[in-house]
Amino acid sequence: MRRIIHIDMDAFYASVEQRDRPELRGKPVAVGGRPEGRGVVAASSYEARAFGVRSAMSMARALRLCPRLAIVPPDFTKYRAVSADVFAIFRAVTPLVEPLSLDEAYLDVTENAWDEPLAVNVARRLKEQIHAATRLTASAGVAPNKFLAKIASGWKKPDGLTVVAPERVESFLRRLPVDALWGVGPVTAARLRSIQIERLVDVRHADPERLRRAVGSHAGWLIDLAHGIDNRPVEPSRPRKSVGTENTFSQDIADRARIVEELTAMAREDAEWLARKGLFAKTVTIKVRYGDFTTITRSDTRLPATSDAGSLARRAVALLDRTEAGARPVRLLGVSLHGLSDDPQPPAQKPGSPDGHLPFDDRGNGGPGSA
Repeated sequence: MRRIIHIDMDAFYASVEQRDRPELRGKPVAVGGRPEGRGVVAASSYEARAFGVRSAMSMARALRLCPRLAIVPPDFTKYRAVSADVFAIFRAVTPLVEPLSLDEAYLDVTENAWDEPLAVNVARRLKEQIHAATRLTASAGVAPNKFLAKIASGWKKPDGLTVVAPERVESFLRRLPVDALWGVGPVTAARLRSIQIERLVDVRHADPERLRRAVGSHAGWLIDLAHGIDNRPVEPSRPRKSVGTENTFSQDIADRARIVEELTAMAREDAEWLARKGLFAKTVTIKVRYGDFTTITRSDTRLPATSDAGSLARRAVALLDRTEAGARPVRLLGVSLHGLSDDPQPPAQKPGSPDGHLPFDDRGNGGPGSA
């Protein structure tokens, strides 16, 4: 049986800033853009989270919730340097390290450089080494698979360590509400609750057809998770599966021609990246956030995959017809390309995303324990 650890740095960006700026310690901090520039919270300290401040929230709203909030502009050069130190610690223990972001990763420590048979001891030592090297804390989840380890790492944040031993898997599963799954956001959770699925284990007894109508072709994947089954390996080298560009405007825009121009430029920028990497995309997705912060996405998938800038831009613009952009003022626009491969006719993908997200994610940002 595999021994998997998921490690997630605690409030990473904000914690780095509090470490480096003593005047911020113990105070509510948000990393992100200024509210007068339509800034968004990239990360918040635990002191700020106590006021309801969360990542992806507008900074203006964050200030309304917490008037004494300290706003710090992001310094990604610094965060990447700290991340490199953390990942060097991981890779000194095992080559099987799968990054999910700058601040979290899966590790397969079934075999490890310390010859330590107990994954909990590996996790404890990793946490100690991270703190010694960076003066930051991390939370860890230890389990027989990635799904359980990910849930466990968010169980006792900050500075937590939760172990789901094989003999405890069933009791752990029975404690999980269905929206504890990273990827089951409010929309999917509401669909599942409408068919009396409140807890994850309720999936086991659900009518298969009703479940399929609620989550589509991913019903089988959800059934596996309800039984604690996740056979995905830790993959050290994960090919990039998407590229995207988005822009938050200083003033809402309602001019349709301007919206088309912005989307076209973003799609062409993404296509240029594909061309440089020798990749092709089969799915075009646009993101539209209206002036009232309602956010929607629309996607178009076609084969063969392509890197043609004109074709990708036309598909992005065509997706506007499935939105109210122009009729309603737009605050943010984005274009992303998915299903990337070096072959215009890639093999069909199995359900389940290689980055650890569930394939029916409607949350729109990170899951439990995100920075």
